[in-house]
Amino acid sequence: RFLNSSSDSISPSPTSFVSCLKNCKSLHQLKQIHARVFRFGLEQHENVLNKLVAFCADPSRGDLCHAERVFDYAKDPSLFVYNIVIKALARSGESGKAVSVFHKLRLRGMSPDNFTYPYVLKAIGCLGDLDEGEKVHGYVVKSGLEFDAYVCNSIMDMYAEFCRPANMKRVFDKMPERDVVSWNVMISGHVRCRMFDDAVSIFKRMLVESNTMPDEATVVSTLSACTALKLLEHGMEIHDYVNKELICTSIISNALLDMYSKCGHLGVARKIFDEMPTKNVICWTSMISGYVNCGQLDEARDLFDRSPVQDIVMWTAMINGYVQFNRFDEAIDLFRDLQVRRIKPDKFTTVALLTGCAQCGALEQGKWIHGYIDENGIQLDAVVGTALIDMYAKCGHIDKALDIFYRLKIHDTASWTAIICGLAMNGRTGEALNLFIGMRDHGFKPDDVTFIGVLSACSHGGLVKEGRQLFSLMTKTYGIEPKVEHYGCMIDLLGRVGLLDEAEKLIEKVPNESNEIAIPLYGSLLSACRLHGNINMAERVAERLVKMEFNDSSIHTLLANIYASANRWEDVAMVRSKMEDLGIKKSPGCSSIEVNGIIREFIVGDPSCPEMHDICFMLDKMMD
Repeated sequence: RFLNSSSDSISPSPTSFVSCLKNCKSLHQLKQIHARVFRFGLEQHENVLNKLVAFCADPSRGDLCHAERVFDYAKDPSLFVYNIVIKALARSGESGKAVSVFHKLRLRGMSPDNFTYPYVLKAIGCLGDLDEGEKVHGYVVKSGLEFDAYVCNSIMDMYAEFCRPANMKRVFDKMPERDVVSWNVMISGHVRCRMFDDAVSIFKRMLVESNTMPDEATVVSTLSACTALKLLEHGMEIHDYVNKELICTSIISNALLDMYSKCGHLGVARKIFDEMPTKNVICWTSMISGYVNCGQLDEARDLFDRSPVQDIVMWTAMINGYVQFNRFDEAIDLFRDLQVRRIKPDKFTTVALLTGCAQCGALEQGKWIHGYIDENGIQLDAVVGTALIDMYAKCGHIDKALDIFYRLKIHDTASWTAIICGLAMNGRTGEALNLFIGMRDHGFKPDDVTFIGVLSACSHGGLVKEGRQLFSLMTKTYGIEPKVEHYGCMIDLLGRVGLLDEAEKLIEKVPNESNEIAIPLYGSLLSACRLHGNINMAERVAERLVKMEFNDSSIHTLLANIYASANRWEDVAMVRSKMEDLGIKKSPGCSSIEVNGIIREFIVGDPSCPEMHDICFMLDKMMD
């Protein structure tokens, strides 16, 4: 009632204002109370100020800007007020301001407590300022709060943001008592750092050392690590634990569903999916993605069509599935359906489609998608730019790919690699090697794919010296273990220039030689033997291949042709007989062409093309 009174004789006490603030229901009422507080000169009273700031900082009913104004006007705010403001700023994403308020607190000679540090550390993690984080960690140690579980958990979480597992471990190991949150932060922190093996090991250690039992958060983080590592058996053990000790919430069910789907156990995944009482868009997407990853696109599409809610992640998963399994026309049709429903695609949707265009050389479709990206304001960042570079390069428009590369404001390893590989496949050897030098000069670390690109460039250009140097650089400087593609490039390079003995010795140096690696390499060497007419080496290589069980029709055919060129018809018959015994048939030749945005594919001996009569008529006419 006193708020409605206009009498100057009424002088409410601080207790009256505090009581009124407790019952305040809206920001409008608060401002009325605040005006009266000023009128009676109580704006600096500690209890009144505490309640004013606490109300304003409440995100459900207050106003953070008003809270900041009240705080800035306060002459001697309490630690409670500082903590409330820091917490509100950190939660609202104003991380820089939160840290600034913390420094004001310390400059006033006040001692932060275990409610101050967690939100300051959270703000520093969001800012990505490791130096500042280490300073605040030092303040914690000096203040004697280094063994407080709440503070220690926050320090570990901050170091997880910086991907500093060693720092996390040091804090964790010094903790005299660890609660379930401590273990959860350690597990989830290692998952965030993509150290999945360590995350699983910490979970196992928790089961042995801790008096606290894993909870929902523990299970979900550990299952994500199992999913990344394809540790199906361990994931199943966690599933058993959930059934015995926990209630299987929707969050746990989603994590189990994702684990079983990505580990290829779709039957169990589908059982979990069907038994879920309520299904959100995440579990629908996980199940659809599981079918997609196993190539069961029809089952995936059936679920996609039945899903009551379809977000852009689900649309992208389905489109990407069609692209991944060379059903590009269906990917484009689905993308058009997405547009009809006025769902805005994100960059990952367009990247999936551009990947499909690159795979089948659909230049016109790729150009149309590029236009769509420009028209709809999708940012040309490194991810989208790399997909466009790859598409234009594989469609033969390398100059356009270069134009996009140089237009990118920020480059990453993938974009450098895409343009280097593109130049290599388009025969621009010198430019590919120059850009590789530029990549290193700009401080980017080439990966295994980058080296495939530059070694391929050397192969196309017959640059033996450069190829040898790059192969050595890859293994000795960057510590990259050569894969079959790297060896293949070197064998092809050496084979082209007739250095067959060196090529053979390189194959023999391949560690842990297995048929999977050796057969394609010997096949490449065999092709070089045919090119240079080296029958002796061809026979030696052929003998090694005969001892291996392989089902590659191209290598059998090549071997038969080499024998034929040497008039060794009995050996030709032997190879063809072996092909029949193994049920190997020569893969028919295939070509494709894009006409009016549609990919037309032609296969040798396939009469099913609807325009076959017209094609034959035109060929006859050309022959005449």
